[in-house]
Amino acid sequence: MRMHPKSGYLEVSELHKIYYEVHGNIKGDPILYIHGGPGAGFSEKAKRFFDFERHLVIFFDQRGASKSIPFGSIEENTTQHLVNDITKLLNLLKVDKVTLFGGSWGTTLSLIFAIQYPNRINRLLLIGLFLGDKKSIDYYLDGGIKDKYPLIWERFKKLVPTTSKYSISEYYLEKMINGSDEEKKLFCYEWAFYEMSIFKKNIKPKEVETLLNQMSYESLSILEAHYLSNASFIEEGYIIKNINKLKDIPIKIVHGKYDDICPLKFAVSFDEKASNSKLYITNAGHSDSELETEQKLIELLKTNVW
Repeated sequence: MRMHPKSGYLEVSELHKIYYEVHGNIKGDPILYIHGGPGAGFSEKAKRFFDFERHLVIFFDQRGASKSIPFGSIEENTTQHLVNDITKLLNLLKVDKVTLFGGSWGTTLSLIFAIQYPNRINRLLLIGLFLGDKKSIDYYLDGGIKDKYPLIWERFKKLVPTTSKYSISEYYLEKMINGSDEEKKLFCYEWAFYEMSIFKKNIKPKEVETLLNQMSYESLSILEAHYLSNASFIEEGYIIKNINKLKDIPIKIVHGKYDDICPLKFAVSFDEKASNSKLYITNAGHSDSELETEQKLIELLKTNVW
């Protein structure tokens, strides 16, 4: 039984409205797709993972991301706001328990929501695990990639004066929010260019340009810089400290061996500490569009191996 696609805006505060879509079988297993970034929004391409004859899938753009209003806004935009928004969206759609399917920042938000509302989670399917802690953020923004990608790292950091009192993310954010129109454009583009340049294994410059042309990278850049400048708006080590609250939730993690945004070692460490998780390591980088990662995700959803 199929249902007609449903879409709309949910007013989550006086300022913010979040865009959502529902697709699939009204009697199917509910899945909530949680996009990365923060700020990336969900894409049409994300729908390829699901069998809408079997699954009921909810997609939404987090505050400030893609089609949500206001675009790129960092006001009233913290991790707890996003957790609360998920609760409101599930309540609106009358979904009591759900499987969370999240990638990158979407894994952070999925885990935090599951820690706070374990009774509302059936299972977690996570891609490119990111814990939102200091080690993870520092790797990405403090030179973790500089030996492997010296030219990309140099291009990213050279826009920040050596005399600046700000961190890289703080400086970029300041320019994206308060700079001239030219600066806003430049710093948004360079932030996204940095990420996309290390996003996939052996990615080519032309592919980076194509990806940037296909996405709302301004919201990605602004909101990533906002969240990473503020330690993901969570207590340091929050997910690991609360990992016991996930003990009754089956967790599957698909992680690229060559992920240069979220190194595999952090996923391995989490998997060792979690009591109910299974880690699948693929011959891939960070992107869920790389063949082995994509195939594993579709296989897990299709076979429902939990």
